[in-house]
Amino acid sequence: MSQQNQPARRGRWERYKVTGPFSPQDLAALWGAIAGVVLLAVLLGWALDMKGGVVIVAAIPFISSWFDSKRILFQFDAAGARVGNVLLPWRDVTQFVVAMPPNGEHALIGARLRQDAMLPAGAQVSPANPDMPAPLYVAVQRHKFDLTKMVTKARKYAPAHIRIVVAEPSGERVAS
Repeated sequence: MSQQNQPARRGRWERYKVTGPFSPQDLAALWGAIAGVVLLAVLLGWALDMKGGVVIVAAIPFISSWFDSKRILFQFDAAGARVGNVLLPWRDVTQFVVAMPPNGEHALIGARLRQDAMLPAGAQVSPANPDMPAPLYVAVQRHKFDLTKMVTKARKYAPAHIRIVVAEPSGERVAS
Protein backbone atom coordinates (compact mmCIF):
# COMPACT_ATOMS: atom_id res chain seq x y z
CA MET A 1 0.00 0.00 0.00
CA SER A 2 1.44 3.34 -0.94
CA GLN A 3 1.86 6.29 1.41
CA GLN A 4 -0.94 8.17 -0.39
CA ASN A 5 -3.54 5.46 0.20
CA GLN A 6 -2.88 4.97 3.90
CA PRO A 7 -5.15 6.72 6.41
CA ALA A 8 -3.53 9.75 7.99
CA ARG A 9 -2.20 9.08 11.46
CA ARG A 10 -3.30 11.65 13.93
CA GLY A 11 -1.69 12.91 17.11
CA ARG A 12 -1.66 11.49 20.60
CA TRP A 13 -5.14 12.82 21.38
CA GLU A 14 -6.64 10.57 18.68
CA ARG A 15 -7.07 7.45 20.72
CA TYR A 16 -9.57 5.14 22.31
CA LYS A 17 -9.12 4.50 25.99
CA VAL A 18 -10.95 2.99 28.92
CA THR A 19 -9.90 4.03 32.42
CA GLY A 20 -10.38 2.44 35.80
CA PRO A 21 -12.05 4.08 38.76
CA PHE A 22 -10.26 6.65 40.88
CA SER A 23 -8.44 4.97 43.74
CA PRO A 24 -7.80 6.76 47.04
CA GLN A 25 -4.08 5.96 46.78
CA ASP A 26 -3.80 7.49 43.31
CA LEU A 27 -5.71 10.60 44.36
CA ALA A 28 -3.45 10.98 47.40
CA ALA A 29 -0.39 10.60 45.15
CA LEU A 30 -1.77 13.18 42.73
CA TRP A 31 -2.40 15.76 45.45
CA GLY A 32 0.98 14.96 47.01
CA ALA A 33 2.70 15.56 43.68
CA ILE A 34 0.86 18.85 43.23
CA ALA A 35 1.75 19.97 46.76
CA GLY A 36 5.39 18.94 46.18
CA VAL A 37 5.62 20.96 42.97
CA VAL A 38 4.11 24.02 44.65
CA LEU A 39 6.55 23.65 47.57
CA LEU A 40 9.46 23.28 45.13
CA ALA A 41 8.30 26.39 43.27
CA VAL A 42 8.16 28.38 46.51
CA LEU A 43 11.62 27.16 47.59
CA LEU A 44 13.18 27.90 44.21
CA GLY A 45 11.51 31.27 44.14
CA TRP A 46 12.93 32.07 47.56
CA ALA A 47 16.41 30.53 47.14
CA LEU A 48 17.15 31.45 43.54
CA ASP A 49 14.96 34.50 43.24
CA MET A 50 13.23 32.84 40.31
CA LYS A 51 9.59 32.83 39.31
CA GLY A 52 7.93 29.84 41.00
CA GLY A 53 5.08 29.87 38.48
CA VAL A 54 7.48 28.63 35.80
CA VAL A 55 8.11 25.43 37.77
CA ILE A 56 4.40 24.88 38.32
CA VAL A 57 3.48 25.46 34.69
CA ALA A 58 6.30 23.19 33.49
CA ALA A 59 5.35 20.36 35.88
CA ILE A 60 1.58 20.27 35.35
CA PRO A 61 1.65 18.33 32.02
CA PHE A 62 3.95 15.69 33.52
CA ILE A 63 1.80 15.25 36.62
CA SER A 64 -1.38 15.07 34.55
CA SER A 65 0.13 12.52 32.15
CA TRP A 66 1.45 10.38 35.03
CA PHE A 67 -1.94 10.34 36.77
CA ASP A 68 -3.78 9.54 33.54
CA SER A 69 -1.41 6.67 32.73
CA LYS A 70 -2.01 5.07 36.14
CA ARG A 71 -5.75 4.88 35.43
CA ILE A 72 -5.65 3.56 31.84
CA LEU A 73 -6.77 -0.07 31.58
CA PHE A 74 -7.03 -0.32 27.79
CA GLN A 75 -5.96 2.06 25.04
CA PHE A 76 -5.02 2.16 21.40
CA ASP A 77 -3.64 5.08 19.45
CA ALA A 78 -1.33 5.77 16.52
CA ALA A 79 1.64 4.11 18.28
CA GLY A 80 -0.02 0.82 19.23
CA ALA A 81 -2.15 -0.71 21.96
CA ARG A 82 -1.99 -0.92 25.72
CA VAL A 83 -3.69 -3.75 27.59
CA GLY A 84 -3.25 -3.23 31.32
CA ASN A 85 0.43 -2.46 31.80
CA VAL A 86 1.50 -4.11 28.53
CA LEU A 87 2.40 -1.83 25.61
CA LEU A 88 2.08 -3.54 22.23
CA PRO A 89 3.22 -2.29 18.82
CA TRP A 90 0.60 -2.60 16.07
CA ARG A 91 2.67 -5.21 14.23
CA ASP A 92 2.16 -7.67 17.12
CA VAL A 93 -1.63 -7.27 17.45
CA THR A 94 -3.97 -9.24 15.17
CA GLN A 95 -7.34 -8.75 16.90
CA PHE A 96 -9.06 -7.07 19.79
CA VAL A 97 -11.52 -9.37 21.54
CA VAL A 98 -14.47 -8.15 23.60
CA ALA A 99 -16.49 -10.36 25.96
CA MET A 100 -19.48 -9.35 28.05
CA PRO A 101 -20.00 -12.05 30.69
CA PRO A 102 -23.77 -12.28 31.30
CA ASN A 103 -23.55 -12.22 35.09
CA GLY A 104 -20.82 -9.64 35.54
CA GLU A 105 -20.55 -5.91 36.01
CA HIS A 106 -17.36 -5.90 33.94
CA ALA A 107 -16.63 -6.18 30.25
CA LEU A 108 -13.46 -7.97 29.19
CA ILE A 109 -11.24 -6.44 26.50
CA GLY A 110 -8.30 -8.41 25.19
CA ALA A 111 -5.78 -8.69 22.39
CA ARG A 112 -4.70 -11.59 20.27
CA LEU A 113 -1.09 -11.46 19.18
CA ARG A 114 0.90 -12.84 16.26
CA GLN A 115 2.28 -16.34 16.87
CA ASP A 116 5.87 -15.09 17.12
CA ALA A 117 5.10 -11.97 19.20
CA MET A 118 6.85 -11.71 22.54
CA LEU A 119 5.41 -9.94 25.55
CA PRO A 120 7.67 -7.31 27.08
CA ALA A 121 9.68 -8.31 30.14
CA GLY A 122 7.72 -7.76 33.35
CA ALA A 123 4.32 -7.90 31.62
CA GLN A 124 1.57 -8.94 34.00
CA VAL A 125 -0.89 -11.35 32.40
CA SER A 126 -4.27 -12.05 34.01
CA PRO A 127 -5.20 -15.66 34.75
CA ALA A 128 -7.23 -17.46 32.07
CA ASN A 129 -10.94 -16.60 32.01
CA PRO A 130 -13.51 -18.94 30.40
CA ASP A 131 -15.40 -15.94 28.95
CA MET A 132 -12.28 -14.46 27.29
CA PRO A 133 -10.51 -16.42 24.55
CA ALA A 134 -7.64 -13.92 24.24
CA PRO A 135 -4.65 -14.57 26.52
CA LEU A 136 -4.00 -10.88 27.26
CA TYR A 137 -7.02 -9.00 28.62
CA VAL A 138 -8.34 -6.56 31.22
CA ALA A 139 -11.66 -6.22 33.01
CA VAL A 140 -13.29 -2.79 32.70
CA GLN A 141 -16.48 -1.39 34.15
CA ARG A 142 -19.35 -1.97 31.71
CA HIS A 143 -20.60 1.60 31.94
CA LYS A 144 -17.17 2.90 30.83
CA PHE A 145 -16.98 0.64 27.77
CA ASP A 146 -18.59 1.54 24.42
CA LEU A 147 -18.15 -1.03 21.64
CA THR A 148 -19.53 1.29 18.96
CA LYS A 149 -17.05 4.01 19.86
CA MET A 150 -14.21 1.47 19.92
CA VAL A 151 -15.11 0.20 16.43
CA THR A 152 -15.45 3.75 15.08
CA LYS A 153 -12.07 4.82 16.47
CA ALA A 154 -10.40 1.64 15.17
CA ARG A 155 -11.74 2.26 11.66
CA LYS A 156 -10.53 5.83 11.85
CA TYR A 157 -6.84 5.29 12.56
CA ALA A 158 -5.91 1.72 13.48
CA PRO A 159 -4.05 -0.33 10.86
CA ALA A 160 -6.31 -2.12 8.39
CA HIS A 161 -5.30 -5.60 9.62
CA ILE A 162 -6.82 -5.04 13.08
CA ARG A 163 -10.21 -6.68 13.63
CA ILE A 164 -12.50 -6.38 16.63
CA VAL A 165 -14.40 -9.53 17.49
CA VAL A 166 -17.06 -10.13 20.12
CA ALA A 167 -16.80 -13.43 22.00
CA GLU A 168 -20.19 -14.86 22.93
CA PRO A 169 -21.14 -18.27 24.34
CA SER A 170 -22.33 -19.30 20.84
CA GLY A 171 -19.05 -18.28 19.21
CA GLU A 172 -17.26 -15.21 17.91
CA ARG A 173 -18.54 -12.54 15.54
CA VAL A 174 -16.90 -9.52 13.97
CA ALA A 175 -18.02 -6.30 15.65
CA SER A 176 -19.76 -3.80 13.44
